[in-house]
This record gives sequence, C-alpha cells and structure tokens, in this order.
Amino acid sequence: MLYLHGGGFIGGSIDVADEPCRAMANATGAIVVSAEYRLAPEHTFPAAPDDAYAALIWVAARIADFGGDPDNIVIVGDSAGGNLAAVTALRVRDEGGPRLRGQVLIYPVIDPNADFPSTREYADGYIITKPGLDWFWNHYLAGPGDATNPYAVPSRAADLSGLPPALVLTNEYEVGRDEAEDYAARLQAAGVDTVVRRFDGLVHGVFWMSGAVPRSGEVLAAVCDHVRSITAPSTVP
Repeated sequence: MLYLHGGGFIGGSIDVADEPCRAMANATGAIVVSAEYRLAPEHTFPAAPDDAYAALIWVAARIADFGGDPDNIVIVGDSAGGNLAAVTALRVRDEGGPRLRGQVLIYPVIDPNADFPSTREYADGYIITKPGLDWFWNHYLAGPGDATNPYAVPSRAADLSGLPPALVLTNEYEVGRDEAEDYAARLQAAGVDTVVRRFDGLVHGVFWMSGAVPRSGEVLAAVCDHVRSITAPSTVP
C-alpha cells in the first residue's frame, strides 16, 4: 500500500500519519509505504503530484526487495492525499505507469470550484470550513489555470474509464462530501468498479483521530477490508 497523507497540500507528514499507517499494516499484512511530498506554498502544483507519481515508480521498482509484490500495489490517500491518489491513478493510465490493483480515496478533496449542497451546508463549524478549504487550494495551485488541469482537479478529466477499482469514503459533516461522492459517481458512470461509503455523524480528518474518536476504527476497517478483498495472494516469498 502506497499511502499519501493529507494536510491541505501545505501540511501533514509521515510522522503525523504514522499511527494509521501502522494500523493498516497490522490489519492487512501489507507493507505500507508512507511517502512524503513537497508542500505548498513553497512548492505549488505540480510538485506534489510529481512526487506522488515518483513514489509509485519507486515502490513498483523496489518493493520486491522488501518482500512486497509489485503486482499488488494499492494507492491510498486521505483528504489532500486522496486527491493525489486519484490523480496518480489518472497519470498511471495516461502514461502507462505501474499497474495499480486499486485506489482508496478517504474523504478526498476534488475540486476548488465545487458547488454542492455540502459545500454550503457545512461551510462553517465542522473542522474544515469552506474558507479554510479555499485557503488551502489558493496556496496549492500556482494560478487559476491549474484548476482546469486534471492532475490537480481529477474531476476535470475528460475520460475516467480504464482506472483501477476505487473505494471512496466520505463523512456526513464535511464540506467536500458531495464533491467526492460526485467523483465516485463519475467513476461508476465510466465503468470503473467503484464502492462508495458515507459515514454518518463523522467529520473530516477522522482517519487520524483514533485517540479521540473511537469510530475512526470504522474508517480504518473499511479501508483494510477493501484492500484485502481486491489484492491477490503475494507471489513474493
């Protein structure tokens, strides 16, 4: 599993996300590679997706050295990392990159210009506000034109067919809920095997909140159950 952490494209780290990564490894028996990437505003788009793609290339080339299986790679990301996982899957298809067994998008942020009921209904008071999300996007994108680039905004891709199977997880009380579910619906319409699950009563960021929110375990279990269901037994001794 290649994991890309969240943090609004400007924060987060492999240290912050260490606990859920260890939990995923323990629950699935998979090797979890947690990758850093350059952060905005010092490094704007396309630095982060370039680093995410480079991490995938490295994993495919080297994971067998660590007892992993290059034919059983699943890319996972939460929040901004979910965006990077989605665009990495697009780039793999477009550039003939390493095969992905699946993509797991945990409450991904998809589109800075999204306008859905959740965008308005949960714009304030639910951990990540709409103004806060706009602030992240404004620091990440180098200019307005980047908002039309599918490697920054995956919903802008003209064609979503041919992508690896997807699990898209959302929470009831978050600004980006509907844009993530809309992206999942577009994947399904393009013929991509896509599972969508919404967690009622939860908020953005809960995947990192196991010490405070016991129900974060439900999100972890959904991820791990899905990964186990789509991966084949390892061919690496």
